[in-house]
Amino acid sequence: MEKDMTLVVLAGGMGSRFGGLKQIEPVGPNKEFIIDYSIYDAIKAGFNKVVFIIKKELYEDFVETIGKRVEPYIKVEYAFQDMDIIPPNVKLPEERVKPLGTAHALYCAKDKVNENFAIISADDFYGKDAFIKAANYLRENDEFCVIGYKIGQTLSDKGAVKRGVCMEKDGFLTEVIESKVERINGVITCEPLNGNPTYQVEEDHPVSMIMFGLNPKIFTAIDERFSKFFEDHKDDLETCEMLLPDVLDDMIKNKEVKIKVIPTTSTWYGVTYREDLESIKKSILEMIEKGEYQRSLWSDIK
Repeated sequence: MEKDMTLVVLAGGMGSRFGGLKQIEPVGPNKEFIIDYSIYDAIKAGFNKVVFIIKKELYEDFVETIGKRVEPYIKVEYAFQDMDIIPPNVKLPEERVKPLGTAHALYCAKDKVNENFAIISADDFYGKDAFIKAANYLRENDEFCVIGYKIGQTLSDKGAVKRGVCMEKDGFLTEVIESKVERINGVITCEPLNGNPTYQVEEDHPVSMIMFGLNPKIFTAIDERFSKFFEDHKDDLETCEMLLPDVLDDMIKNKEVKIKVIPTTSTWYGVTYREDLESIKKSILEMIEKGEYQRSLWSDIK
């Protein structure tokens, strides 16, 4: 019997960068969005449910724009990123509108996920191989994993970018160093966001693009860290974010989990601003020409 696996999609920020869901531009030849390709690849790899984490106020637009596109092919559920889901002793400033971070967003889906799952961002193109590697690992293991992209393939010619640089030993993650990364005079230079000394890495050094393979014990781990997080950030409750890599880092340090680093041959593409769209449109057309995708994406999904 095939093992149930869920794809959790962080989509709480969809629309904000582009002025609303209905203004998100397609990247495929038949008006497919990036998230269509991710869900297609996930289905092909063996995932049989998707949980979208969204803002409650975007629910109707999201269902009409994205949900109904994929519902014929995979079970779809929704979780709402709600800032009221916090410890009862915490009171956020009334003026706070910024989401509370990726760990909090994932926690909001705890009632929707009871099996091994992969988590991704709705804004990013991850590629076939990444989903296959994640699915194969989750079928056979109940530990965590991170899909590691070659850092040199995730940089921008527009300047420095923020990346989660993976440090590993014997194939397992020892630390994720959130860093500002840039290729300077042909050398990839990383400046940790925590103020630690700058360091350099090779082109093929693994980097996390928030594609993790997890299981439900992550929800307990986040829950256990809520109160301490808000206590540590009592002076910046207007802006602080509880990030998933930080939670995983803490779990590693406390020997609560081992996280396998799985390299992928997929190329990651990110779309943050409108100017990024043309390059991914071109790349998708090239992948179609190579036979990696159908021109009509869903035509071979029954």
